[in-house]
Amino acid sequence: MPTTSTSRPAAISHGDHRIAMTAAVAAACVERTTVIYGQDSVATGYPGFAADLVRLTGASAQPGE
Repeated sequence: MPTTSTSRPAAISHGDHRIAMTAAVAAACVERTTVIYGQDSVATGYPGFAADLVRLTGASAQPGE
């Protein structure tokens, strides 16, 4: 995964909801904050994804880039 200028893990979805969702699941497995660029693309295919991910994993999800 690329990193941001503050050395946080980051993923770039390039507008592909499948990449954004996969990155979110992977990010739920790490202790550090992960930035997912283009995560808004998930809303087109699975609007409740972030809420379901939080419910299933306990990971926090915040609107981002």
